[in-house]
Amino acid sequence: MLDLVFYSDSTLKAQPYTTPEVIAANTGNSLKSVNQLVRYKKKHLERFGILTFEMAKLNGRGRPRKIYHLNEQQATLLITFLDNTPQVELFKVALVKQFYEMRDELTKRNINRAIEKPVKKTLMDCIKKWKYASKYAYSNINRLLIKGATGLSIKALKKERGDAKAALDLLTSQEQEKYKQLEQKVIAYIEANFDYQLIKALLTGTEIKFIY
Repeated sequence: MLDLVFYSDSTLKAQPYTTPEVIAANTGNSLKSVNQLVRYKKKHLERFGILTFEMAKLNGRGRPRKIYHLNEQQATLLITFLDNTPQVELFKVALVKQFYEMRDELTKRNINRAIEKPVKKTLMDCIKKWKYASKYAYSNINRLLIKGATGLSIKALKKERGDAKAALDLLTSQEQEKYKQLEQKVIAYIEANFDYQLIKALLTGTEIKFIY
């Protein structure tokens, strides 16, 4: 699938957007003409929100140039100003579909995050009563869960997707589901008074070494 829509960041407050570069490449118009249209229709576009942009270099070279970030309404309006060719019509359908999918993913992530909060409280309560609880017990368990759900450490996750107050805010909806499943297992393991190394082994599938 072509990347037609992007997120402003990787957090739960991200905003989907597209760019004149995407529109030009998929409608048979030049980038120069699309950017000119954006500037010419700026007042109309800003009826649907502030017209944001970033400064970036083309392929990392030359002087930085302005890349507009168009939200769904702005992008849809801009396309209506283009010649209504079959190529433009097909692109509009694909663009609207991808905007919907991106918004749907954000909605799922936010819902999953809200559902997970009571489970998180249960986990924290269990850790407080845990025979093997320590000062770093919760942070160690959370790191283990994040790694199990994403395959990445918290540090690597933030480096790849951007910083966030909580690493959980950077997870995709599928990763959130996996995180919740692992979290329920950890709660059961802690209630059974398994120690951290045993819990880690059970979650990661690593071999448990016994000392005789």
